[in-house]
Amino acid sequence: MVISKSEFMMFLRHPAWLWLKKYDKSKIPIPDEDLQARFDEGTLFEEYAEKLFPNAVKLGYKNNGEFSGSKYYALPESTKKELDSKTRVIMQGRVEQDNLTAIFDVLERVDPPAGGNTFNLYEIKSSTSVKPEHIPDLAFQTIVLEKGGLTIQDMYVLHVNNEYVKNGPIDPKGITKISKVTDEVRDSIVETEGNIEKAFAVLSKKEMPDISPRHLSQGSLEEWLEIFSLVKGDLPRYSIYKLAGISPKKIEELEDLGIELINDIPGDFALSEKQEKQVEATKSGEPNIDKEEIKEFLSTFEFPLYFFDYETMAGVIPVFDGTRPYQQVPFQYSLHIQETREGGLIHKEYLHTENTDPVLSLLKQMQEDFGAKGSVVSWYKQFEMARNNEMALRYPEFAPLLQGINDRMVDLMIPFSKGWFVDKDFFGSASLKAVLPVLVPELSYKELEVSHGGMAQRVWMETVLGGKNTETKSEIMVNLRKYCTLDTYAMYAIYMRLIELL
Repeated sequence: MVISKSEFMMFLRHPAWLWLKKYDKSKIPIPDEDLQARFDEGTLFEEYAEKLFPNAVKLGYKNNGEFSGSKYYALPESTKKELDSKTRVIMQGRVEQDNLTAIFDVLERVDPPAGGNTFNLYEIKSSTSVKPEHIPDLAFQTIVLEKGGLTIQDMYVLHVNNEYVKNGPIDPKGITKISKVTDEVRDSIVETEGNIEKAFAVLSKKEMPDISPRHLSQGSLEEWLEIFSLVKGDLPRYSIYKLAGISPKKIEELEDLGIELINDIPGDFALSEKQEKQVEATKSGEPNIDKEEIKEFLSTFEFPLYFFDYETMAGVIPVFDGTRPYQQVPFQYSLHIQETREGGLIHKEYLHTENTDPVLSLLKQMQEDFGAKGSVVSWYKQFEMARNNEMALRYPEFAPLLQGINDRMVDLMIPFSKGWFVDKDFFGSASLKAVLPVLVPELSYKELEVSHGGMAQRVWMETVLGGKNTETKSEIMVNLRKYCTLDTYAMYAIYMRLIELL
């Protein structure tokens, strides 16, 4: 049984993840289109990072971007050939030794006097800094390579420089940053060797290891619960695993007490204030509402009210001059205006449909749509305010407009994030999509073709920037408008519901 680097990293997340990968892959969800788009972004960054090594020999295991089994299985021999030929820099090679295999990103031969079979190892990551999980990743590679007779002198993470600002063609040196992690990797070798032994021990057993989230070491609980549900069946609606922000340690304590449901958590069990409020609401079955706090908060709203929301695009490789990696660039907004509390709604919107920088056209439309007075209502206002600050730097002539909007912005999420309104069916979340179905159940994102922000970003980038979906572009634009419109109408509906409750 051979363990690859990616499989070892699965083991570090949760031992059962590795076992399922080897023995029951059907229980591991296939990446959806949004996750695949993020993977593709990482591949795009790799292409720029690899340009730092212009004379490298790139091997790899793909044909036209698709996995090739024949190339993968031939890769160790191809890699050995390049090593024997004293090739200075090899990219996307694979070494297999002692039932371990690793594909490395960049292996750079060190010049004499160290020379010979001494190399520097680079791992390309599309993050903006070194992450804790990068260290065992490189440690595993180092172990495999050194078992194969090589000496690794230094290890590096080659990651995104998020201070890079695009000005013309992408500069590979500018958009990348190299962080040396040799000491950290060397310090983790013994621990990694021990974890490799544990991984083989897991695979030596016919029975899957305990699948409980208590053993989750890396990755999100939500991600693991999807796998957990595929193995165990649907979770009870008010399972302890749905307690907001619950840690593996707390899960362990509750499981050891035999507790499966939030309703059964003892009153003296140590929880955060947020978790305690969720437990209280779940046990009582009634929402916990601090009407005085909410009333005082809403009294600060000044009419007319502007319910406002951006949709944005972002990518590891900036598309437009003046932007940075992962900078959120608005391409759409929805605006519902309520002149008076008893008055109706006026809807304004903007959606950029051309393959050009959307910001200037969007700002011109905002200048027409926003009045000089009245509260601008958003959900998690820090996001919209940050976009406004970024656009003001790019287009200073619009800074007064954007600063004025920021000065008047209020955050409708606050009653929920501060715990003034807690319902068991929020499950500890203050997101718009958690609150809306509870307070305004007649409104729903479920029936929309575009149902969340990540999807909106992906389909807009594919269609408008990527030139895909030409035959259905008009339909996609309609769907984007429907989604963003619901965001701001949902805020209005929640606001009105709060007024009713008071």
